[in-house]
Amino acid sequence: MEGILILLALLILVLITFLKGVRLVPQGSKWVVQRLGKFDRTLAPGLQFTIPYIETVAYKVTTKDIVLDIPSQEVITRDNAVIIANAVAYINIISPEKAVYGIEDYELAIQTLVQTSLRSIVGEMDLDDALSSRDQIKAKLKQAISDDIADWGITLKTVEIQDINPSTTMQQAMEEQAAAERQRRATVTRADGEKQAAILEAEGRLEASRRDAEAKVVLAEATREAIEKVTVAIADKELPAVYLLGERYVESMKEMAKSPNGKLVVLPADIPAAVRGLMSSKS
Repeated sequence: MEGILILLALLILVLITFLKGVRLVPQGSKWVVQRLGKFDRTLAPGLQFTIPYIETVAYKVTTKDIVLDIPSQEVITRDNAVIIANAVAYINIISPEKAVYGIEDYELAIQTLVQTSLRSIVGEMDLDDALSSRDQIKAKLKQAISDDIADWGITLKTVEIQDINPSTTMQQAMEEQAAAERQRRATVTRADGEKQAAILEAEGRLEASRRDAEAKVVLAEATREAIEKVTVAIADKELPAVYLLGERYVESMKEMAKSPNGKLVVLPADIPAAVRGLMSSKS
């Protein structure tokens, strides 16, 4: 009876030992195996076997892409402006044994490396360039840290700049500067408008004066021609001239009589004589 129990115990021990040596590595993972405390090999996904009690699975490492959120930090630009920047890095572990044995905490190390590199890159740029050159910062950042993390068996897929904004104090200063610039432009625009209006008004007055002068010249010329034609037509004949002047004289008297200020109009008894007197005074 005791022999059966011992045999049964041995069978159970063998079964447990066998099961301890059977390893099912899931897809997307790699397991690091140590033999007597020393790295031996890496198990790929699928059914794998290890030597019980001698070999142990020390680390289980994912081979899927890992997203690392880089905390926000204050960065000072070359022109002494303070901005707040944060990023996100996408990494993939190519060699699990290097990742676990080459660095104590590769996630913390990469976060710190990205932060220091970001400060260094932005520190060489002016504020305007830093705010508008995300792609340039991204390219420099990837180039700066790719070689370093390659020693840990990790590849950097990409790194993205999530936010890069001026600090609160800097934003207030920029808003005040923008408001002042808008006010300056409005003042310049208003002054230019007033200047153009004054120029156009002056040009209008000049053109009106020129046209008035031309009209006066034309009127004087017409008057001169009319006088010449009347002089030629009348010649030495007094009666037609007397008639024409008398007609104008009478019309002028009528207009004076219509005026509200004209209360009394005195006409000469001998209009022809008055006209002749006008003609003789003109001559």
